[in-house]
Amino acid sequence: MKIWQPKTKLGRRLWAATLWGSSGILVLAVVQSIAGTQELTSHGTFGAALRMAMPIMLAGLGAVYSERSGVVNIGLEGMMIMGTWFSAWGAWQFGNPWWGVLFGILGGAMGGLIHAIATVTFAVDHIVSGVAINILAAGGMRFLSAVSYAPDSGGGATQSPHVSGVGTFSVPFLAGGKLFGWKSPDFFGWLEAHHWFFLSDMGGLLRGLTGGLSWLTVLALLLVPATIWLLWKTPWGLRLRSCGENPYSAESLGVSVLKMKYYGVVISGAMAGLGGTMLVLVQAGIYREGQTAGRGYIGLAALIFGNWNPAGALAGASLFGFADALRLRSEEAVHALLLFIAVLLAVLLFWMLYRRSWIPAAATGFFAVVFLILYLTVPVVPTQFIAFTPHLTTLLVLGLATQRLRMPAADGLRYRKGEAV
Repeated sequence: MKIWQPKTKLGRRLWAATLWGSSGILVLAVVQSIAGTQELTSHGTFGAALRMAMPIMLAGLGAVYSERSGVVNIGLEGMMIMGTWFSAWGAWQFGNPWWGVLFGILGGAMGGLIHAIATVTFAVDHIVSGVAINILAAGGMRFLSAVSYAPDSGGGATQSPHVSGVGTFSVPFLAGGKLFGWKSPDFFGWLEAHHWFFLSDMGGLLRGLTGGLSWLTVLALLLVPATIWLLWKTPWGLRLRSCGENPYSAESLGVSVLKMKYYGVVISGAMAGLGGTMLVLVQAGIYREGQTAGRGYIGLAALIFGNWNPAGALAGASLFGFADALRLRSEEAVHALLLFIAVLLAVLLFWMLYRRSWIPAAATGFFAVVFLILYLTVPVVPTQFIAFTPHLTTLLVLGLATQRLRMPAADGLRYRKGEAV
């Protein structure tokens, strides 16, 4: 039987994403019924997942620019740290959160510029430069905090004063948002409240994605299609990607490779800085030392999981954000997550057996059995494991998804202008 598909390439991709997303919700609904919890598909879980995923997605999206231009950006964590500090300082200094957004972006871009000078101009090893930026950012922001925040300001060496956020909104008629002061109906909330199998689970998903949205979240989501268009539909994007695939061929065609690499790395830092800004102005309302908690590295993992593509980076970040949101919601939800992972691995196992990939299938089957045994034998997941859940999920998915990944051919390689033979 032939399944209907849209005729255009974009339509086919959207159709495939809808089918995969619906299938994931269906599996979640089944697992939720077996586990006896309501948190796996509640609007609170999906709303929290969206908030948790956006900073990681921005780091991963920024890395797309850098790595597509041929520069490995291990310094994303440091650039996020700079974004957190400068956004808090800007919002506190000028009393407006949008100044914080601007300064957060500039702070991250400054980190990207340092990385570009080191790697592009002076040909420093990309890993060494990135690690140096991470160390420099952590120490530098502590120094700036110590000299910027007086004891009576509410800040200090490890944190800033409290700052106001950028505000949130809900979509009218879909999530009960206000329209000219009138509170409109909440359709998705009504659908979720009826506890209908699958339909209410879809209602919870859509309610979480359309209710209580931050303006920065909307901006971050819009950057995904904007990046796809810029990198794959414009001559500028083609020139930047050619630098990451074969810089000497690009040079022979008149492309200013050094300039394009600078563009890629600075944009990468700016986006990582915006990710740090979201941690301050959307999630916490304050800058704290260690606030990024390795999200820059996870963003790099999301980039790899997404095969160096913007949509893939969004998918990888969403996975991590969902696991992180479950950690915050309840222990029962994390326990149910073990069964969900076991079911997903079982589905993946049958797919690999169908493709006759015997060794990956054996590894997948082993992990599926391990997670099933954990679900059946461990009634309450230890607190230490709950805190590690997002990282373990990311590590597991990366380990199983690295079979068909391809990085840009010249990513991380040293380039010197005029050395082509």
